[in-house]
Amino acid sequence: MTNVIALNRSAMNPLTAWRNWLIASDLSPQTIRLRTYQMRRFAEHHPDLLAVTATHLTNWLARPDWSTETRRSQLSALRSFYGWAYASGLTATDPSRLLARIRSSRKRVRYPAPEGAIQMALATSDSRTQLMILLGYREALRRGEIAVVHSDDLIEDLAGWSLVVHGKGRRDRIIPLADDIAARLRSLPRGWAFPGQVDGHLSAGHVGVLLSRALPAHWTGHTLRHRWATTAYSRTGDIRAVQEVLGHASVATTQIYVEIPDEALRAAVNAAA
Repeated sequence: MTNVIALNRSAMNPLTAWRNWLIASDLSPQTIRLRTYQMRRFAEHHPDLLAVTATHLTNWLARPDWSTETRRSQLSALRSFYGWAYASGLTATDPSRLLARIRSSRKRVRYPAPEGAIQMALATSDSRTQLMILLGYREALRRGEIAVVHSDDLIEDLAGWSLVVHGKGRRDRIIPLADDIAARLRSLPRGWAFPGQVDGHLSAGHVGVLLSRALPAHWTGHTLRHRWATTAYSRTGDIRAVQEVLGHASVATTQIYVEIPDEALRAAVNAAA
């Protein structure tokens, strides 16, 4: 067994082979880029990836500057890589199997961007960035979903225009478009709404940078989704509809996005008194 492992180690670059396995598993390009980036960062500190122990992995996940969700994401990358390495015969054991499960944080990751910050960004941005802001603020799109908006994804029905959104994990969904946003998209040349150098469109990262630059203070493109979720739920009370538009697999995730106003909490307490 030891000789087989030594032969396999010398025959390939493990990160390259693992990335090929991710591609063959038909994961989304965003997931592949994220997982590859995470393992490359880990490899900078542990060059011999196939010689690490569970203690090395635990110390890596114990970084004090990481949030719970960042830790969970890093854990997913480690389990994916070392599970593959063990199954492929590159390691005699899978050190990630000894890592404890990290429970999802029930705390809100970010507060919704305030209306004033959004309006300021819209007033001071060029037309391209304005459209990105509107797609996040009023249509609840992620930065990666904004990056791949294409004219072929516009659909007209009796009620108006809708958009096919290419979400995380290759899960597509169809969301209604506000008339003015549909008009903006339809006025663009045929093709990608935001042309760039990643398969013809901007990368999700670059969209995120543009949104962060446009929004004041520490607000980001992701806080636009939180804003939409909070506003939509406060006006409709329909958490399932909010979940569908956001593209969440679980309503538990949607609940993290929705900020419950203090007056609503007080009203609930008073109603039960």
